[in-house]
This record gives sequence, C-alpha cells and structure tokens, in this order.
Amino acid sequence: MSFSGDIKAELFEVLPKSRHCQIAELSAYASFLGNFHKKDEKLRFTLGTENPNVQRKCFTLLKKLDTITRYDAGVIEEDAPKMRQMLRMETGMSPVDGLLLQQPCCKRSFIRGAFLATGSMSDPNKAYHFEIVCESEPQATQLQDVMNAFDLDAKIVERKNHFVVYIKEGEQISTVLGLMGANRGVLDFENVRVMKDMRNAVNRKVNCETANISKTVNAAVRQLEDIRYIEEVQGLDTLSPNLQEIAQVRLENPDTPLKDLGNLLNPIVGKSGVNHRLRRISEIADRLREERFQEDLS
Repeated sequence: MSFSGDIKAELFEVLPKSRHCQIAELSAYASFLGNFHKKDEKLRFTLGTENPNVQRKCFTLLKKLDTITRYDAGVIEEDAPKMRQMLRMETGMSPVDGLLLQQPCCKRSFIRGAFLATGSMSDPNKAYHFEIVCESEPQATQLQDVMNAFDLDAKIVERKNHFVVYIKEGEQISTVLGLMGANRGVLDFENVRVMKDMRNAVNRKVNCETANISKTVNAAVRQLEDIRYIEEVQGLDTLSPNLQEIAQVRLENPDTPLKDLGNLLNPIVGKSGVNHRLRRISEIADRLREERFQEDLS
C-alpha cells in the first residue's frame, strides 16, 4: 500500500465522538462526493465514489447520528430529507454551511472527511505534497480557509477544470496529518523527514568539502604556474627574499594547504601572510605576461 493509502487506512478508523464533529465530517463527504437528487419523484442521496471505505465511513456516521433507517447504495427517500436538513445542504457538491464548521474540532473533522473523499499525498521519500481536489473554486476557497485557520499555508491551483488545495512544506504536512488524527502517520512521516534531512545535510557537507578541495587544488595549480612562469622569464632570484622563500616552499610542496605552508617558513607565517605573498607573486606573473603580450603586438 502507498504512503497515502496507509494514512487513509488509519483515518478511516477515526470516528469523531461529538455529534457536531460527526456532522462536520459527514458534511465533507456530502460536499465533495454527495448528491441529493430525485428518483421517481422521491429524494435520494448518493455518493459519487466506488471506494467501499468511503461508503462505509459515511454509513457509520449516518448510523451514529440516527439519521437513516436503511442504506441501499445511498440514502433512501424516507431519510434523505432529514439528512439534507441536518447538513443544511440543498444539492451536495457545494460548500458547507459555515455554521457546521465553527469549532476547531469540527474543522479538523471536516479536513479529515475532505481528504478521505478526494485527497492524496506523495511518498515523503520522493517529495512533500499534500492535496485535496475540489469541484469548484468556492469549495476550494472554503477548504483553504478552514485549513489556514490552523496557521497552515494552503494554496489553490486550477488543474483540469478542478481546483486543488495543496501544501508542499514538510512541517505543515506533518501538522495537517496530526490535525486529522493520523497519529501513526505523523510518526512515519517524521521518521522519513529526519532521515531525509540527515541525508541532505551529509550531501551538503560533502558537496561543500568537495568544492573547497577543488578550490584549493585550483589555487595551488595557478600558484605553481605563476612561480614557474616567473622562473622561466626572469628567474626567482629577482624576487624579494620573502617571495623567493614562499615560491621555493610552494614548488617543493605543491599539495600543501596555505596554513601548513606557513609552518615551513622561517620564521613561521600565518595563513593570511602566506596568502598575501602568493598573491604578490601572482601579480608579478600577470604583469610579466602583460609585458610579453605587448612585446608580441609590437
């Protein structure tokens, strides 16, 4: 089973204890999947899903609310009017009456129902992405407002004539899982996040060290080229004693870091002092190259 499937399997077992929270979750199924319609002049309610778990959860909530006498692929005419009155909903597949979502616990139940109805999330090993698909923009806006009441940063994007409410930040996805009651899911998600963050931290450190090594090697190569160029053009004995000393030490120790080079000088020189002397050698080499270039032009 996928990570998203595991989360849903846990949430299908979560049943709100309070009547108002049960109505709030039921309203989500009616809003995202439900349809009040007439058949043979008699009102019925059906869910637009073949998912047996969603059907079962909806039936369980209806039974707990003492709303139905029987359930035959939907709510039959004896009970549909009572259900519609309870949900304050005329047709289904529309935003929920705000009076049903006033309390934080009801908001959490509503988010859970919406996610079980049309939601999904990516495997956190691959990407952080949590989304719920809505039929209309007003429906998406209502869901976004309910989620953001918990300091989330849910956003809306239009996709193939639907409106998708989504979250892409790991910590916020962990928060919304907790809000819905997926406690095992939160632990599994956080374990993945910790391992992923550790791998990323190690990769960043390795990349940084690799870049530093590359930078050090490239600098040493340039320093050796400058020293040899000076030696070829005018000889190292034309340099000042300090520059002659560092040039000779660098030639004898091509792979040694600047700090260690300074320890080989007499007297010992710090890293900044070594860097200054090598920079002076580079300036001299560049000046000699420029002079040779001008001579070649003339």
